[in-house]
Amino acid sequence: MENQTRRLLLHTCCGPCTIYPLRRLRDAGWTVHGYFYNPNIHPYQEFRKRMETIRSFAESENFPLIVREDYDLVEFLRSVVFREEERCLVCYSVRIEATARLAKKSGFDAFSTTLLFSRLQKHDLIARIARDAAQKSSISFYYEDFREGWTEGREQSKNLGMYRQQYCGCIYSEADRFSGKTGKAREAQNR
Repeated sequence: MENQTRRLLLHTCCGPCTIYPLRRLRDAGWTVHGYFYNPNIHPYQEFRKRMETIRSFAESENFPLIVREDYDLVEFLRSVVFREEERCLVCYSVRIEATARLAKKSGFDAFSTTLLFSRLQKHDLIARIARDAAQKSSISFYYEDFREGWTEGREQSKNLGMYRQQYCGCIYSEADRFSGKTGKAREAQNR
């Protein structure tokens, strides 16, 4: 029996959060392609830095990467205004659903997201949204709790000299950073 290649589309939020999940997925036998789609990132200079970092990492790792350079911040803000307390739900949904649709359209066997790597994200919400997106798009969602590699991935990103952002991405998370709503308290809340 021939060994069939399993192809997975990995939504990538940034370079540092991609290191560990990419290694784990490759170790599990997946042929992985990345998808950088993050209309939530603010300001534009931050968006560019993250995009350039993931491109550089992808090139160094022979990691095929699809990049959406369109910067649809206005549409993102319209979708969360007056729903700021639910902004993570909207933000995750927009990116994960787009990944599932692209994976299905492009003939991938499954999709996943690097959002499952960060200890600062709402892990259970991300997994639930991805499972729903998989069902809607009729494609498999590959789940793995990549948070176990948090320390390893962060250390590797430092050793590689990668740009490492200081907040999730949206203007609200940037405000949280300066108001003290991030860090260990938020990490404990989002486990």
